[in-house]
Amino acid sequence: MRIAILGATSQIAQDLILSFSKYKDYDFSIFGRNVALLQKWINSENLSDKYQVQEYSEFGNHQKYDVIINFVGIGDPVKAKKMGSDIFQITEQYDNMALDYIKQHKETRYIFLSSGAVYGGSYQEPANENTVATVDINNLESTDWYAISKLYAEARHRSLSELSIVNVRVFNYFSHTQDMDTRFLITDIVRAIKNKEVFKTSADNIIRDFITPPDFYRLIQAIIDFKPANMTLDCYTKSPVSKFNLLNELVSVFGLEYGVEDGVNIVNATGIKSNYYSLNKAAKSIGYNPKNTSLEGLIQEISL
Repeated sequence: MRIAILGATSQIAQDLILSFSKYKDYDFSIFGRNVALLQKWINSENLSDKYQVQEYSEFGNHQKYDVIINFVGIGDPVKAKKMGSDIFQITEQYDNMALDYIKQHKETRYIFLSSGAVYGGSYQEPANENTVATVDINNLESTDWYAISKLYAEARHRSLSELSIVNVRVFNYFSHTQDMDTRFLITDIVRAIKNKEVFKTSADNIIRDFITPPDFYRLIQAIIDFKPANMTLDCYTKSPVSKFNLLNELVSVFGLEYGVEDGVNIVNATGIKSNYYSLNKAAKSIGYNPKNTSLEGLIQEISL
């Protein structure tokens, strides 16, 4: 099987490539804007014999792909905030690249990395199969750009019902390999553990469901193994975790120290979300069976 990876400089893409390399004998064409950086990474992982790094200009170019996985996007909330409305053009550009290909090669499957942010709103309740996406069209803010770009892409994909396109909505992802200087709740916590600093947080007891590389791989492999389909799947683990249950467990396991304060500076590139996870278990119907709870996955990754 030959798989094309778009946006392969993203950490979630590289984690998936490493997972595939352990369990499957697939050939990969790996695309990214920084080819030199990608090649250096591939060489460091001793994967250069089967994993071919290519320029985007070479995509298609009479090559046959069984699966295209599009990771192009912004994984850092600070960068997402700085990028602003440019996210529309970037998302559409690389989505069009994949769509143009599968329109000509209808047997090729396309997996598009979407986001839980596509639902909009403040997530006072977790998403489920009946959740309606909300866009305050008369009062749009910069925190809406990312969500709308994903919503637009998903709408296009559903309109192409004859093609095999699966949107995978990632809510919360964590890997020990990711840049710990990015401003997510979990990376802020891990930095505090590693630097032996006191983690300062607000009194809000938000709930998150962190998928980690092993279960993310299980989900993507289940999609590949399933029959061609045009659908959307939400990421989930065995169970989510509240912020204070997570913090108290990390106190016990890693000696984390934390304090609750008012006015803590939090980066929210896509808006404040109380219950940012999904109860939609549609992925079960294609054979996805998560191994870890959110808490189990986080402790495993932090321990590495």
